[in-house]
Amino acid sequence: MTVSEIFSTMDYGPAPESAAEALAWLVDGGDRFGHFIGGGFTAPGDGFESRNPATGEVLATLSQASTEDVDAAVAAARKAQGKWARLSSHERAKYLYALARLIQKHARLFAVLETLDNGKPIRESRDIDIPLVHRHFYYHAGLAQLMETELPGHEPLGVCGQIIPWNFPLLMLAWKVAPALAAGNTVVLKPAEYTSLTALLFADICREAGLPKGVVNIVTGDGAVGEMIVNHPGIDKIAFTGSTEVGRKIREATAGSGKALTLELGGKSPYIVFEDSDIDSAVEGLVDAIWFNQGQVCCAGSRLLVQEGIAERFYDKLRARMDGLRLGDPLDKCIDVGAVVDPVQLERITAMVAEAGPEGTVYHARCPLPDQGCFYPPTLITGLSPAARLMQEEIFGPVLVGCTFRTPDEAVQLANNTRYGLAASVWTENINLALDIAPKLVAGVVWINATNLFDAAAGFGGMRESGFGREGGWEGIHAYLKPARASKPLKPVLPEAKAEEPEIADPLDRTAKLYIGGKQARPDGGYSRPVFGPRGRLLGHMGLGSRKDIRNAVETARKASGWGKTTGHLRAQILYFIAENLSARRGEFADRLRSLTGQHGKTAQAEVDAAIARLFTYAAWADKYDGAVHSVPIRGVALAMHEPVGVIGALCADDAPLLGLVSVMAPAIAMGNTCVLIPSEPYPLAATDFYQVLDTSDLPGGVVNIVTGSHAELAPPLAGHLDVDAIWSFSSSDLSAVIEKAAAGNLKRSWVNNARSRDWVTDEGEGREFLRAATEVQNIWIPYGE
Repeated sequence: MTVSEIFSTMDYGPAPESAAEALAWLVDGGDRFGHFIGGGFTAPGDGFESRNPATGEVLATLSQASTEDVDAAVAAARKAQGKWARLSSHERAKYLYALARLIQKHARLFAVLETLDNGKPIRESRDIDIPLVHRHFYYHAGLAQLMETELPGHEPLGVCGQIIPWNFPLLMLAWKVAPALAAGNTVVLKPAEYTSLTALLFADICREAGLPKGVVNIVTGDGAVGEMIVNHPGIDKIAFTGSTEVGRKIREATAGSGKALTLELGGKSPYIVFEDSDIDSAVEGLVDAIWFNQGQVCCAGSRLLVQEGIAERFYDKLRARMDGLRLGDPLDKCIDVGAVVDPVQLERITAMVAEAGPEGTVYHARCPLPDQGCFYPPTLITGLSPAARLMQEEIFGPVLVGCTFRTPDEAVQLANNTRYGLAASVWTENINLALDIAPKLVAGVVWINATNLFDAAAGFGGMRESGFGREGGWEGIHAYLKPARASKPLKPVLPEAKAEEPEIADPLDRTAKLYIGGKQARPDGGYSRPVFGPRGRLLGHMGLGSRKDIRNAVETARKASGWGKTTGHLRAQILYFIAENLSARRGEFADRLRSLTGQHGKTAQAEVDAAIARLFTYAAWADKYDGAVHSVPIRGVALAMHEPVGVIGALCADDAPLLGLVSVMAPAIAMGNTCVLIPSEPYPLAATDFYQVLDTSDLPGGVVNIVTGSHAELAPPLAGHLDVDAIWSFSSSDLSAVIEKAAAGNLKRSWVNNARSRDWVTDEGEGREFLRAATEVQNIWIPYGE
């Protein structure tokens, strides 16, 4: 071929990467690998083959972990954890720095092995994955160094069980291992069955870095091994990246166990193109959004929403660009799209595309496929309705589905019309439009005029059924820490019983109602329960709320979501006003607490004063809990915005009838959430008096709803309600397992006490812990410059 022919056809010659060193490493290991436990490799056992998906060639035989292997790994991690946690921040930072340097030194070996094992193009492994891996270890070496000074009062969780997927094998390892080690935890990690080789190479690096034995342990095998880790009583935290279906099962399995949990799950991320966008740039960005890593990316821009006026022109340009993509040997540096990870995944993609049926128009890129291996052509499907399965479900392959919109409001509605909430891309030359749209999207990450930007400094994670928790940044390190305080088992607080010879009751009956939508409401069931004082005196009746009352309260709270769009200043003023009106009735509320609980007068007065102070605290925080501008290595910024979670359901503390309710209500509404509160079960009348204060404090109806009744009966419908976004429980009844299991339905965030006490009067009852629980971090990436 002549030079002129090359320029006219723009054909590329092959540029193969040598696999010799990676294959030599496999040969040195005997092409058979055991587990990495307690600082060394075990003898290889019965197992399974790891194959190159581009050729079908067997790369190595890996061991299937048994229960005994997992037990040994957890025991090694537990043995090492205390000593690792007691190291100074600087000592842990040095180890993380050493890991980063060694990964950097062996970068090409890691990249080639990753491509052989996973099938992704070598350019992606070399230029994206591995640089991000050592970036994460460098960044978390810095966090480890700063831990003692910047995060005082925190301690590691303990032993972390980590389960990672096959699409980014080494990068997902880095996302999990680096923060865990920085915070002083030890790790038992299970890589994906298809792609375990780079994790085992990382184990070699841990030995070379001199990492203390047992700090990192790696066990290989299928999903059964992950299940062993999830259910192991010696594990303190589970971190999982994978499918939503498996994430839901993990939430159910860990319910009530006290294990911390973070889930990074599936997505069906919208890629929104407005008619004023740079179309050529948007097309090129879309190539990265959906055909990067063969579309096997949880945050892939797999759902194209293009404005109607440019749709046909955009589709024409996109099809032409698709036809120019090159498929082939992933080790060829000229290849754009590599191999799907396994024949099973290839079959799944093929079957799902076949379902497009007569409704959709399917276009396969006109690029040749290799004769062997797991390859699927880049595909575009248009003409589907927003409710079509392929528009709603994750395909996890090189398949893009698209539809059109007319207005920005319609674009937002279509973008949010999914059960997921992981990521989104917005393309427009109008920065005002971009910054208007971005916060309206239910997504943990939003890229403006860009896609698939990642960095260790900017937390990554989802909303809705895309999971909860963040990985990376300051927000991510909290997932591996807990407050360093002792707590006692919480004893159930029971209602006072009617005395044999009760005091004479007030002849004027007082039947407290529920508080829903800013109005007093009778319970739907029509039942009430007498409330007695410590001496058996009848103090009044409380309405017994039911499932229907919970539904009414949640519906009203959802309708009041405009509260989250108000300014922090306005929310602060209303919280101050609530405090002012409570203060005006200070003596009355102290008397009520004394009559309910038998508290000493000074103790009751102290609880009222603490509630007033707490309202002031969150009024102060309402306009001061700022986000951040992350220092990411691009010409641009990543804005970490604190967004309200949405509707928060909370079971309030039994032993602090007024302060317990105020302590969960105030941070929730200060951050822009609405809430459904179930007050103290034995002492509910303090809450029903308190809604009179809310009525006189300019709080919009529906922002706070109060349903009295049995915690055990009301917890399941509240935790299981699909329109509740987070559930908290500080009840003295041990309902943690019930709540977390019910919350798995839509994978809502949960915060439960696991029957442990909390001192509501001290700083245990307020602060950033509550603010973090009341907010979602949305990272908005904004590149700038010509």
